[in-house]
This record gives sequence, structure tokens and C-alpha cells, in this order.
Amino acid sequence: MISLIRTDKFLIKALLVFLFFSSSFTQAEDKVYTSFFSNKALSGYDAVAYFTQEKAIKGSSQFVYQYLQADWYFVNQENLQAFKQSPNLYAPQYGGHCTWAMSQNKIAAGDANIWALYQNKLYLFYAQSGLDKWRANKEQLIKQANDNWLKMHKQ
Repeated sequence: MISLIRTDKFLIKALLVFLFFSSSFTQAEDKVYTSFFSNKALSGYDAVAYFTQEKAIKGSSQFVYQYLQADWYFVNQENLQAFKQSPNLYAPQYGGHCTWAMSQNKIAAGDANIWALYQNKLYLFYAQSGLDKWRANKEQLIKQANDNWLKMHKQ
């Protein structure tokens, strides 16, 4: 009985690991990162608020807009309208994937709470360490990330 329980736990863990890695690869092909269990872009944070209020603010289910097969949440109608008029201005670079990872030709989810605005563009990072490395050499790492993102979407 005990070995059967251990086997079941192992199988569940193995399945979860498989689902995580398989979702990472399919997510890399998507134009916008969303988690495996959700269709929310930016984990439900308001893309416009990064620019207007310079902070990460959770959006509301009252103000949702679908763009690039993802649901974008906003704190108010004004932000939703601004995004609808210029989504390329407000959407994060690399579809919300981690900028540092993308510059290293890797894929990682961007964390909506670890971000930077640079030259009127929003960049997300998986961890603070990636943001710190990026800040030290922005121009080169943006060029590398741009090249890698383009290669990924040409395939």
C-alpha cells in the first residue's frame, strides 16, 4: 500500500513537470505569454498603468480586451481604450517573456512585478537578477533579445 502511494505521488509529480515544460515550449511560440492555467496577459496587470502611473496595478474583470489571443485586464475604461487604440505601444516586449532570458536565447515567463520602462517600451523579467544584469548593458541585450525573438517567430 505504501509503495503504491509513493508511485502515485511520483506519477503526479512527473506529470506536473511534463506539463510545465511542454507549456513552456508552446508558450514560447505564442505572441503573448499567458500561464498554463489562464489566458491573462501580464497575469492580469494593466499594461497602460506601467506608463501612466509607473507601477504594476492589477486590472479588473470589468475592463477586459482580447488581443493576440490573450485577455488583457485594465483598471478603468480609459486605460482599456488607450490600449485598444495603440496596443503595440503598451504591450510588453517579447510577448511578456523575460527580457534577460530572451537575450540569452532562452524562454522564461516574465513577472509582471519585475519590470522596466526604457525608450517608451515595457520590459518584463523573471527575476530581479535578470533586471539587474539587463540594466548594466541594456542596448546590447535588447539587440540580442530582439534578434532571438524574431528568429523564434520565423520558424
